[in-house]
Amino acid sequence: METQATADSSVNDPNYREAISTVESTLAKLRGCSDAEKEKLQQELSGLTEMYEKVTTGRVEIVIFGEISTGKSAMINALIGKDIASVDVRGGWTKEVWGAQWEGSGYRMPGLESSEIVLLDTPGINEVSGQDRADLAETTARRADLILFVTDSDLNETEYAALVELAAIQKPMILVFNKIDLYEEDDLKKVTDLLKGRLEGLIPSHHFVRTAADPREIEYVIEQPDGSSTSEWREPEPDVGELKSLILETLEKEGLGLVALNAAMFAADKSDRISAMRIAMRNDSAERVIWAMAATKAIVVAANPLPFFDVVGGLTTDAIMLVTLSKVYGIDFNMSQARGLSKSIAAAGGVYALGEMTNYGASLFKGMTLGLGTLLTMIPQGAAAGFTSYIIGQAAKRYFEQGGSWGDGSPKSIVSEILDSTDRTSVLNHLKDDIREKLNLNRHSEEKKGWFGW
Repeated sequence: METQATADSSVNDPNYREAISTVESTLAKLRGCSDAEKEKLQQELSGLTEMYEKVTTGRVEIVIFGEISTGKSAMINALIGKDIASVDVRGGWTKEVWGAQWEGSGYRMPGLESSEIVLLDTPGINEVSGQDRADLAETTARRADLILFVTDSDLNETEYAALVELAAIQKPMILVFNKIDLYEEDDLKKVTDLLKGRLEGLIPSHHFVRTAADPREIEYVIEQPDGSSTSEWREPEPDVGELKSLILETLEKEGLGLVALNAAMFAADKSDRISAMRIAMRNDSAERVIWAMAATKAIVVAANPLPFFDVVGGLTTDAIMLVTLSKVYGIDFNMSQARGLSKSIAAAGGVYALGEMTNYGASLFKGMTLGLGTLLTMIPQGAAAGFTSYIIGQAAKRYFEQGGSWGDGSPKSIVSEILDSTDRTSVLNHLKDDIREKLNLNRHSEEKKGWFGW
């Protein structure tokens, strides 16, 4: 009855339940992405799914870091009690992260009888070079609940730098001084003191242990019944008892809390990354839509010889742009709503500021010349109309980014800010080049020069 009560208490621990809820909500957020966004965020989806399975089953992951040949793989063998990892005397055989279940640990998270401990080995910190190693180490460390850092001597610069980076991830960490069987007593004390001094501010002093995971052979003298003696060389049993006790003691005290905190931190990190990637992807898509529709409006207005209809065609293009932008941000807008938003943005910007005065003036000139003035007005009118569309698109992008609202600002303040930060000359020149290219009006081509020099 006591065991059942403990189980119920642990499973219903508020921090543990909150951690599961955090992972679930982040998964829901990810599943709410568009298909294109999901494709880009596949790694995040996979990681969160694994984390959900990890926290709900109570799987504890202990990751082991260290340089090559410090005995990381031998440490796993010694803790588990059998040869899971092949120990290569040359070192450096581990090229990827791999794990083994610690079946003989005797640990079960209260209330989660299917819980387990998994020991994860990583490539030597001086083995995999460049960004790949850094990414691999950080990803593994952020998933882990407990970190073992193995060394077999005083820390060199590479080891110390790695230790500092791992400490910054803020996970419980144990420094393991391995291969102590290779030291004389005086030297062992000297290195122990040096290591403890290096740990100040990084790892608690009681999280330092000494081990001999794969001890060297020693000579045993065997006394025979007849009084004679023989000798033989044998390898002693691994000395990892202190490490095992510290790991299990830590898990008994903080196991559920470690798993819960780790899951919550992992989900929060992924949530931030998902949000950042979604914003970046949507911004890229929005920018492409704005430029494409601004160029389209420029051509529609510039090439239409009929007064009034050129302006109406441009307004319709703006409405189509806003409907398209709304879909980029997951908001449904119809043409009527889009026209209303477009008009409010244009009014906030002012007819002159957005360049519509040039557009309307050119349209009037076309009417006065019965359409014959189209060629003369084409470039300035098209560029002015396209610029208007560009500014309306940028303002609408801000509106949709905030879920279909202007937030703390107003249309006027946002349009003013966009106008102030926009290089008007650059945008106009870009649109003029588009008009010339689309309508084959290359001003640099001698054979195509007409009366107006285009």
